[in-house]
Amino acid sequence: LNEQDQSVHYCEFLMTQFHLIQKRWWVLQALMLGLVSVFLSSIQNRDSVWRILGVIGVLFVVLIIPEFWKNKSCGCMQIEGTCLYSLRQIYTARMIWFGMVDMLILTCFCMTICGKSGLLAGELLVQFLFPMLVAACICFGTLCSTIPANEGTAILFCLLWNAVWCFIMLNEAVYKAITFPIWCALFGFFVVFLAGAVYKTIHDCNMFW
Repeated sequence: LNEQDQSVHYCEFLMTQFHLIQKRWWVLQALMLGLVSVFLSSIQNRDSVWRILGVIGVLFVVLIIPEFWKNKSCGCMQIEGTCLYSLRQIYTARMIWFGMVDMLILTCFCMTICGKSGLLAGELLVQFLFPMLVAACICFGTLCSTIPANEGTAILFCLLWNAVWCFIMLNEAVYKAITFPIWCALFGFFVVFLAGAVYKTIHDCNMFW
């Protein structure tokens, strides 16, 4: 009863999780997108811009992996499982912080790119947000699956996806065969898939052991 009376409020728990997250990965994400936004406006070849955006979108997601799944790589999930808050709540708090901070970074980047490079919202969706979204689906789908997989496996799959994406961008016939409505449909499909993977990560995190 005494422990229940002194239980930490969820807002305090969220702040505790924020302090536990190493901020260097957010700094690296922001620096990477900042450098790209500076140099992208000086590139005249639009195809090169698109390829760079696709690679950067995948790398942006890859930088999330080391910090987000460090409890698995460090073998401290059993310790977290004995805490006042459950693993599900710990993963939820981590999702909230990564979601908010990365959304802020991406919003600033997209607004800067649209202003400097003159890219349209549709081009940004296809060339940057779509490959980034697929990479996020690969990461969550790999790391929350029942098949034993580590961070290296997720990164490898992301790099393979990046190679496939570069092939699509370099192949003019394949790229033009996919119209904008199809891109939007694919984007919507992967949004739903990512939402399902995130839910599965939170719901099944106790089985990650």
